[in-house]
Amino acid sequence: MRRYTTFIGLAALVALGFGELRAEAQTTPPTYLKDRGTGVATSMFGTYIRKGEFIIYPFFEYYRDENFEYSPEELGDVGLEDYRGRYHAKEGLLFFGYGLTEDLAFEMEVAGISASFEKSPDDPSGLPSLIEESGLGDVEGQLRWRWKRENEGRPEFFSYFEFVVPHNEEKVLIGTPGVELKVGTGLTRGFRWGTLTVRGAVEYDEASSSPFDLGEYAIEYLKRLSPAWRIYAGLEGSSDELSLITEAQWHVTRNIFVKLNNGLGLTSKATDWSPEVGVVFTFGAGPIN
Repeated sequence: MRRYTTFIGLAALVALGFGELRAEAQTTPPTYLKDRGTGVATSMFGTYIRKGEFIIYPFFEYYRDENFEYSPEELGDVGLEDYRGRYHAKEGLLFFGYGLTEDLAFEMEVAGISASFEKSPDDPSGLPSLIEESGLGDVEGQLRWRWKRENEGRPEFFSYFEFVVPHNEEKVLIGTPGVELKVGTGLTRGFRWGTLTVRGAVEYDEASSSPFDLGEYAIEYLKRLSPAWRIYAGLEGSSDELSLITEAQWHVTRNIFVKLNNGLGLTSKATDWSPEVGVVFTFGAGPIN
């Protein structure tokens, strides 16, 4: 009788073990999702959000552009000729994101900024030689929609809509004089060697003399090196401005990770240097995947 009891106990343990392995296999994401998990892509590089998840991301960004292109008219004076000045800025930003459904997310971002501009010595306009402004920076929001999920035979497709709220029209460096809108779309495909994303957008700027224009475009690479580290690299541009973006993500705990980002201008009209550092906190949907 004891032999039968022992046999039944061993059989139960084996069955339980197979059941746990089967459950784990069912919940483990497929290979093409190993770099990014199951969430919807946000506007933050290499950052994804799931249904019911709430993201808070405070971060700091610095801008340095020693050949900043401008015309006096753009800064409130008379003159359409382009010159090259100097532009420096420090910006503290707060990003909020929430996963409305498994395929739809909403996000908001607000910034406080301190900026300075030195005009070109070749500029004869009445612009002051130095302009300094500080206060509220961009206030913007986005809807992110994944309308086709990736599977073994096709990539993921997504679209997004962005709006920027007008404010501080009298501040030529940091204000937003009119409504700004952006509509974009892209696709993502996961491979064993990393995940690629391609995206592009069109823009509307109410305050511009040519309000409709081709917006940002980018090609991005994301790779999970270990449970603690992910790396990102991307080429992002708008018109004839192109920058190289690199980022390391350090997952300190299951729901907190540090983003160390760096932007380098590859063309003369792009911002020369724009480093960024911040910490992502997630709530409400379990550990970061």
